[in-house]
Amino acid sequence: MRLIIGIGGASGALYGIRLLEVLRDAPEVETHLVMSKTARMNVGLETDWPLAEVEAIADVVHKNTDIAASVASGSFRTDGMIVAACSMKNLAGIVHGLADDLLTRAADVVLKERRRLVLMPRETPLHLGHCEAMAAACRLGAIVAPPMPALYARPASIDAMVTQTAVRVLDLFDLDLGLAERWIGAAQGTVRDAG
Repeated sequence: MRLIIGIGGASGALYGIRLLEVLRDAPEVETHLVMSKTARMNVGLETDWPLAEVEAIADVVHKNTDIAASVASGSFRTDGMIVAACSMKNLAGIVHGLADDLLTRAADVVLKERRRLVLMPRETPLHLGHCEAMAAACRLGAIVAPPMPALYARPASIDAMVTQTAVRVLDLFDLDLGLAERWIGAAQGTVRDAG
């Protein structure tokens, strides 16, 4: 499996980093990383991760300015793309086909090739334009998956919430890496199942 991980300019770069971390331990998945300029800034503002270490956990790193990169072409086979976190600017660019950088071009390619595109917009509150852009993304075939914590899993930390969200997004690609806190029903006497 080959997945593109786009880290867009919204707050929440940690979601993209966590996806790369968990996928690093899945040898059957090849990751291609594309980070926007603002994402690169947010990594430094929001996390303790040096950019070089973020890039080191991806199998392949592409510059956002490299429109000639492999992921810019539909003939380069991938299983899809996740944009985590997706800024409203990224979302608008994807929805309107404004492929003026590699992140939006790769997402455009994924859509046109009818591959799975998961967008994780990280903004609140939302105005009507944001909502309409998300609806348009859905009409184009993207899956809009805002990062929202699963509180039934009783997360003990931000790390646990981010991991749970990453697991749920990977479920959309039928990837189960055994990291999930899954609901099994209150009647069973527990709400967790690690497997």
